[in-house]
Amino acid sequence: MRFCNPSDVQHPLATNAIANLLVRSDERLLVSQVIIEFWVVATRPTQVNGLGWTVEQTRNTIDQILDRFPLLEESPQIFPNWLNLVTTNRVMGKRTHDARIVAAMLASGITHLLTFNPSDFAGISSITIAHPQDLASFGVDEP
Repeated sequence: MRFCNPSDVQHPLATNAIANLLVRSDERLLVSQVIIEFWVVATRPTQVNGLGWTVEQTRNTIDQILDRFPLLEESPQIFPNWLNLVTTNRVMGKRTHDARIVAAMLASGITHLLTFNPSDFAGISSITIAHPQDLASFGVDEP
């Protein structure tokens, strides 16, 4: 969200972190749940903490993202992984969506997640969380 929103105060940090990942790694994948949540926030009115974008603007941005980052295919293993994660880790409420991201990662052997909200994934093992600030010192200057 911050990467796609130039008016966000953390846009430069997000842009820098993603630039560093592009330089350092051959694999950059998106989980469909992230795109779904992006749509929700992008099309939600600004009065309720959204961007207030039109459907067309949101779709155009998603198409641009998908041109740069391959989308991880959905797998039948995601649901059983999710059910196990939410039960074992006693996940409730909105964190349920975050657990689905982890479930998709586990189904495909993805081990690292870049997020501004590491606390959303607290207590869920099997993945490594990276904050964009963690990638700030890897040689790509902030724009």
